[in-house]
Amino acid sequence: MLLTKKTFTRQLQCTLVFLFAFLSLAVAADRKDQAGTRVVWSDPGDIRSKDLLNGSGGEEGRPKLPVKFVAEDKKGHSSKLDVEDASGKKWKAKLGLEAQAEVAANRLMWAVGYFVNENYFVHDLEVQGLPSQLHRGQGHVTSPGHVENVRLQRHFDKGKEDGDWSWRYNHIKGSREFNGLRVMMALISNWDLKDENNAIYRDKDGTERYMVTDLGTSFGASGDRWTEAAGKNNLGEYKKAKFVTNATDKHVSFSFPRFPPFLYIFDLPHFWHQARLRWIGNNIPREDAKWIGGLLGQLSSKQIEDAFRAAGYSPSQVEQFSKAVQARIAELNRL
Repeated sequence: MLLTKKTFTRQLQCTLVFLFAFLSLAVAADRKDQAGTRVVWSDPGDIRSKDLLNGSGGEEGRPKLPVKFVAEDKKGHSSKLDVEDASGKKWKAKLGLEAQAEVAANRLMWAVGYFVNENYFVHDLEVQGLPSQLHRGQGHVTSPGHVENVRLQRHFDKGKEDGDWSWRYNHIKGSREFNGLRVMMALISNWDLKDENNAIYRDKDGTERYMVTDLGTSFGASGDRWTEAAGKNNLGEYKKAKFVTNATDKHVSFSFPRFPPFLYIFDLPHFWHQARLRWIGNNIPREDAKWIGGLLGQLSSKQIEDAFRAAGYSPSQVEQFSKAVQARIAELNRL
């Protein structure tokens, strides 16, 4: 049926109104999108003066011990407790294999300008009111009211947590600072790069700070392994893992994150997820890798050793981990 002139005009008007409304919403969303700044890094200032023994919280930020039990956190892979220190501050206590590695990784990330939570390591933590039986983590209870090898962490205080962010789809991808973050993940071998391990913190002025909130799978192999003991916090695996695998005039690739063992193919979702992360350590712009290498190169041997001292490693482990990290930094600075 042919449209009358009047009907055609009305439909054209409706279409124009719809398009105008759509464009208005798009512009409004874009303005809202641009209202806040998105950052993943801030200028660390004088890196040579950074206190890696105490980290972002400083000596004054240390928890006032003992702590009292609040609740058991049953989420995630590691055993965790919610506790409150003697000054009333709330902390998340992580128990087990990831505790040491996370503290050391936290210090190195903070030293070069990436956002981190405040955290500290405690060899023997007194927890008042600790239940006689934990749902998880009972193996870390050394005596009534005491747990061993604990990372105490306070949430980032610059803004309110506003969801997580995706490695593959985000607003900072392609920036020098984001590529530097990719290099940092390779440097510390933090291969558990799930999006849920990332968080966005939003300030009152709209600034969004992007942060990797879980660094526990660091300083072991360059990817998932059959056992936890091989995949993270493993000096031998970290020392023998290859770092830079290829460097051209424009790009650098790292042996990170590695594919999980092939038999994980029978756990296809996990295998596929890990395989899809391979891009994070590959084809990073050479200039961006050199940039983060230059920042890391300002750290002294003592500062790097302090990062591992802060994590409660033995003197021998401190020395060996520090040398392994310095060797990787030297590779970056030879690019």
